[in-house]
Amino acid sequence: MALSILLHSAIVAAAVYGWFTWKHRPPPTETMAIEGTIVDERALKNIAPPPKPAPPEPTPPEPEPQVVPEPAPEPEPVEEQGPPKPDPAEIQRKEEERLAHEKEEQEKKEAKAAQELKEREEAEKLETEKKAAAKAAADKAAAEKVAAEKKAAEKKRAEDAAAAKKAAELKAQQARAAELQRALDAEERGNAVRNSDEAARWHASIVARIERAWTRPPSAQPGVSCIVSVTQVPGGEVTNVRVNSCSINDAALRESVETAVYKASPLPPPPDPAMFERNLELTFAPK
Repeated sequence: MALSILLHSAIVAAAVYGWFTWKHRPPPTETMAIEGTIVDERALKNIAPPPKPAPPEPTPPEPEPQVVPEPAPEPEPVEEQGPPKPDPAEIQRKEEERLAHEKEEQEKKEAKAAQELKEREEAEKLETEKKAAAKAAADKAAAEKVAAEKKAAEKKRAEDAAAAKKAAELKAQQARAAELQRALDAEERGNAVRNSDEAARWHASIVARIERAWTRPPSAQPGVSCIVSVTQVPGGEVTNVRVNSCSINDAALRESVETAVYKASPLPPPPDPAMFERNLELTFAPK
């Protein structure tokens, strides 16, 4: 726009300068061409010419002088009359109208470009929002899928853990049942063994060894008897002795019996290992 304004200003200045120069130019001097013919004054006054003298004798004619016509003057060049110079105010008005029109056209172009840019930005924004919405939906679906898979995995692990726990409990229950059955069987066998003649003979041998290790206290009376609980380990090592009751209330007797049991350790082993009893209840009745 600056270049356009500068160019049009230069054109207007040149037009005004030309018009001013043409207006103040001096008018050309007009000259007229004159053609003349020599005429005798007497012919103009209708005076008869004088009588002609007698012709002289002929003489050789002299050559007539040649009249050289004067060259006609060249006509002055007529200055061409151009169109009337425009009025500077009119030129200025037209220039302002042209600039206003150009400005209006430029504003229209800028408004159109701004509108197109706005529409393009709105379209890009809408496309971006669509892509963002699609991505968010895809991310949400992926997250829901991962959550569902995680939940399914956790459920399966819980089910597996519950099944494993149930199996372990069932196995432990079976093991406890088997152990209880074995204990019952062992107890039955032990009862059978303890009630057998061999068990009686084994108990008698233990009591006999205790009697041999016993030192009778002075307060012991003949025919005294005590019920003694003995705890042993495999191999016959006595770990604990307790006199439950005696036929007489005699502390020295009770102490002497406990000492005799410890002195009799290790106790005689049973003839059959299946006959072994950790806790024995013996009747100590020395003769």
